[in-house]
Amino acid sequence: RFATGVTVVTIAGPDGPMGFTANSFSSLSLDPALVLWSPAKASQRYPFFASARHYAIHVLGQDHADLPARFSKGGPGFEGLDWHQNAEGVPVLTGALARFDCAQHATHDGGDHLIIVGQVLRLALEEGAPLVFANGRFGGFTG
Repeated sequence: RFATGVTVVTIAGPDGPMGFTANSFSSLSLDPALVLWSPAKASQRYPFFASARHYAIHVLGQDHADLPARFSKGGPGFEGLDWHQNAEGVPVLTGALARFDCAQHATHDGGDHLIIVGQVLRLALEEGAPLVFANGRFGGFTG
């Protein structure tokens, strides 16, 4: 019963770009600039994201409603998408409402998830309406 925003976290994987859909994103600190997200330990991609030194968190807009499924289990990932690399070699998607380029700052055990804290190296912002996840569905605000 709790609505969240939707993000895709990306890394440079051992065999190319990798992405992970996550709604466990949160701002943590302004000074220093820190954010966090929490991948499930049961995910096959977990080891790659848990050990990544750099990653990008993309806050999705309503016009990116197709992206969460692309970066969920069994999705096609980066296949056929427009992307480029940031200064740290991390694959970044175009057009996200916000993008946080991060260096891993700390990790903490969170039961069946890992809490990954990132230091924000750069922030990019775009205009648009946010993609929201609630009650098992993606959507946006009305009225």
